[in-house]
This record gives sequence, C-alpha cells and structure tokens, in this order.
Amino acid sequence: MNASPRSRIGVVGYGAGGHRFHVPYIQAVDGWELAGVVTRSPERRATLAAEAPGVPAYDSLDALIDTGIDAVVITTPPDTRRELVLHALERGVHVVADKPFAPTADGARELHAAAERHGRILTAYQNRRWDTDLVTLKRVIDDGRLGEIWRVSSRMDQNDPGSLETGPAHGLLRDLGSHLVDQMAFLFGPVERVSAHLDVTTVDGVDVDCGFDVALHHASGVFSRVASSKINHLEGRELIAYGDLGSYESHMADVQTDQIDAGLRPASAADTWGLEAEERWGVLHTVDGSTAVPSERGDYSEYYRSLLAAVRGEAAPPVLGEQAVHTVEILDAARESARTGLTVAM
Repeated sequence: MNASPRSRIGVVGYGAGGHRFHVPYIQAVDGWELAGVVTRSPERRATLAAEAPGVPAYDSLDALIDTGIDAVVITTPPDTRRELVLHALERGVHVVADKPFAPTADGARELHAAAERHGRILTAYQNRRWDTDLVTLKRVIDDGRLGEIWRVSSRMDQNDPGSLETGPAHGLLRDLGSHLVDQMAFLFGPVERVSAHLDVTTVDGVDVDCGFDVALHHASGVFSRVASSKINHLEGRELIAYGDLGSYESHMADVQTDQIDAGLRPASAADTWGLEAEERWGVLHTVDGSTAVPSERGDYSEYYRSLLAAVRGEAAPPVLGEQAVHTVEILDAARESARTGLTVAM
C-alpha cells in the first residue's frame, strides 16, 4: 500500500514565533511538507536555511500560495495579521492564525465569518493546550482523582520586559493572556462572567498592560483565575486545582520552550520531548496523603497532527472557530471589567 501523499503547508513570518513555536512542530509531523516561509529579512532567511535546510523563502504570501499549498500559518504581528488571513482565505487556503486571534471580538467574528463564507478552516494557534503541566492536570482531572472541580488558579510570570508588545492591539493580556484564558475555557467550558485587574505601564508614551489578574466564572460552575506579569523580574509557573476530593499543585517549567531554546527539536528528541524532570512533578494532596504525579508528555506537534487530519477531512480543527472567538470575547470583557471595576456578563 502506498503512503498517503504529504499535504503542503507554508509559514508567513519567521521571527521568534515562526522558528520557535511553529516550524519545529510542523517538521515533526510526517504528513506535512513545509513548502516555504515568507520572510524578506536576510538574517531570518539565513536562520531558516540553517534550521530548515532546503525550505525555500518567499517575498510574499501570494508567491507562497502560487506554489500550491493546502494551509498557511500567519505568524506576523497582530496589526498585519487580519489582512493576510482574509487574503489567504480568499485564495482558498486553510489558515492558522497566531494569537491573539484578533484584537477585538468584532474582529474575531469577522475572520470566523470569512472562513465560513469561503468554506475553509480558520483555526487559532492555541498550542498551550498541549503544555506539559496542562496535559498533566487534565489527566488528573479526567481520572477523577480530584472529584468535582471547584476552582483552579493559573499563574505564568515571565521576566522578559524587552518582549512586551505595545500599541492598541497589543499588551500582555492579548498576548500570553490569550493562552491562559483559552486553557481554562478548554478545560472547563464557556465563561459566563469576568472580572479583572490590569497592571498598566507607559512605554514610549503609550499605555500598555504589562500584567493581569482575571477571574472567570464558567457555565459549568467552575471558578478559575489566570494571572501573569512580564516586567516585574519574576519567572515562574503555577497551577493549583481544588476539588471535593483534594487538590493538585504544579510548578513545572515551560518545558517545550526550554527544550527549543536548548537546541532540541521534537523530531529528533522524541523520547524525552515535553516531559518534566521528576523533581518538578506536580503533587496530588488527598485524604491518603501527598503523591507526586508523573509528568504527561506535552507536545505542540499534536496541534499540527490535528490540523492535518482536519485539512484531510478526517477530524475537527484543533481549535474551533467558535472557541477562538469566545476567547477574544473573554479578553474584551476583561478589559471592560478592568476599566469599570465591575464584573462583566458575557
């Protein structure tokens, strides 16, 4: 029996997102052929040639699409992403939009409607559904070890002031907040009410949120809270879940990002990819005592395996359009709550 032909995918943009969070995971999925990357920067073209030998660089989205591709990943900054996403859909290509999916809920609905109109997949790159700590927490919950879930607290602080993006479509809430909010909606379902606080600083005369604390009331009855900072010189990740049978506490690292930065790749380090070191395993606390919970394997490649199945008509996309829109609606509600001091109903 002949193997199925590979599907062709391209990437637009080869900054930190393109070469750290997209290309390595596309390359780890056998069914994808990386058809090319759009970047005009000589430095980034040199990086591409070193990291993905033989993968061509193109000057424009149209030049890439003209080679014949099934899907494209748009990983450019938010202020250029909308036009590129709409253009790719118009040309009949399935699209992965990096986060934030859109700067506002109205913008997210526009993109979702365009995908439906053109009959193409449009999915958001919420890869952190496959974070090692979140996959492990999900297994603990699915196994019933916490019983009925009451509330969850999720904090991810990053000591990286230089990467704080400014401008009306930026800020930490729309950046990392997109991931943390999506993780909670993924685990516990739609959100009905939101209350939030934003830390705001001024960069080059522009006010931008550099930290947040957002409380989410889910329709399922679960209460979750997500928080982050970027300019407070604090680095750390914490997940704590409370249920009627006990609690689970995790302080894992950002495992896959650390592995990428160490020069590892999921295609060549499959045995150890996405596994947390034993000394950093989470701990389950119940009436029977405290027990370390072995790390599950986190792997962002699963996003691209799911996308491949969706492009071939075999499964749903990894992130549904309605889910991507709902995440942006939550972010809008959080900004409104921070502005007014009120809890906002969705």
